[in-house]
Amino acid sequence: MRSTSSRNWASDVGHPLRAAALAAVLGAALGVHAAEHVVTIEGMAFKPATLTIKRGDSVSWQNQDLVPHTATAAGRFDSGSIAQGKRWRFTPKTAGRYDYACTYHPGMKAVVVVE
Repeated sequence: MRSTSSRNWASDVGHPLRAAALAAVLGAALGVHAAEHVVTIEGMAFKPATLTIKRGDSVSWQNQDLVPHTATAAGRFDSGSIAQGKRWRFTPKTAGRYDYACTYHPGMKAVVVVE
């Protein structure tokens, strides 16, 4: 006799919360993790000048110049001042193109593309 309280997990996977939980468990089991990318600030430039990442990945800007810099995309993110030897990290939540510059040195421009 089948219990009326038992549930068939496979038939319930279509439920949004159960599907999300299953995806999280499977992702963890398979070792799927968001990546961290590094943009080096050096020689008055962002390197690489164009970086393509996946949504959920993070980007760290590491300042190796002698002077402070910012990584600023108007209305999207702003690192504030990043001193020599310091790092700032950002994790985009939405896909798109993020053009950014240093507010102290406007000729320093780069882009992060989030897929």
